[in-house]
Amino acid sequence: IFTTLLIFQLPKETFILQKNTKMTNEIYPCLWFDGKAHEAATFYCSIFNHSRILTENPMVALFELNGKKIMGLNGGPVFKMNPSISMFIHCTTQEECKRIWDQLSEGGTVLMPLNPYPWSELYGWIQDKYGFTWQIMKGTEDRMMPAMLFTADQLGRAQEGLDFYTSLFKHSSIDSKNYYPEGSPFAGKLSYAEFKLDGYPMVAMEGPNEHNYTFNEGVSLVVNCQNQDEIDFFWNQLTSDGGSESMCGWCKDKFGVSWQIIPYNIAEIMSDKNHGPTAMQAMLKMKKIIKSFKQHQL
Repeated sequence: IFTTLLIFQLPKETFILQKNTKMTNEIYPCLWFDGKAHEAATFYCSIFNHSRILTENPMVALFELNGKKIMGLNGGPVFKMNPSISMFIHCTTQEECKRIWDQLSEGGTVLMPLNPYPWSELYGWIQDKYGFTWQIMKGTEDRMMPAMLFTADQLGRAQEGLDFYTSLFKHSSIDSKNYYPEGSPFAGKLSYAEFKLDGYPMVAMEGPNEHNYTFNEGVSLVVNCQNQDEIDFFWNQLTSDGGSESMCGWCKDKFGVSWQIIPYNIAEIMSDKNHGPTAMQAMLKMKKIIKSFKQHQL
């Protein structure tokens, strides 16, 4: 009988991670779809400039919007996206805001109308027909950043989250912070912050109003790791102090945010004609991804 065992030795039969020469960890969001990843990717690429589908198969569509990588995963009906992680879009003109808004509105649901607000001359929040949400705002430069909204049991923990995340990744920073003003029922709570993880720009916000959602697997964050040491580090740190392990490289941190901690060349591993099937079967049994596997006779 043959079974797949996880090992750390490197015999001839073992397929291992190759060293990457990149100095940073690539980070990007993964959107969970029920069979519509290709359709959604095509729709999004038709709206944003500098956009294209990079690669796809029946399970995954990897694409770029404004040069920012996003993964679409056909995971089935188990999880649904919600506004806890959205995409924040800054446009330099009102016309571009309205153009993007109108196209994303097709079959979608308005969460906040596209209008002037005290913090912006034009802002709106919309959930598109696939369930992903977008915040559109007139700004001084064109930008696209995932935005984390701390709600429900996580309300009030955004600053803690900023400190935790920026302590894990090299080349990270907290670039700006804004708080609800005195006189507001939410005075003192973080309203909006911008930060970078290994140079990747993101937004954190507190959601003090009544919300019936919080972070889940519907939108996760992917970290491409260069070697096993990095996989071990991010996995151990993210699952500590109240985090939890899942399967196939998925885990949750102490705030409930889902992460995928994976080898940077996992697509190459899985598509390898000689080792791919063995690697896939091994990975399906893993929680944290281990860099080597072999067939061992019992």
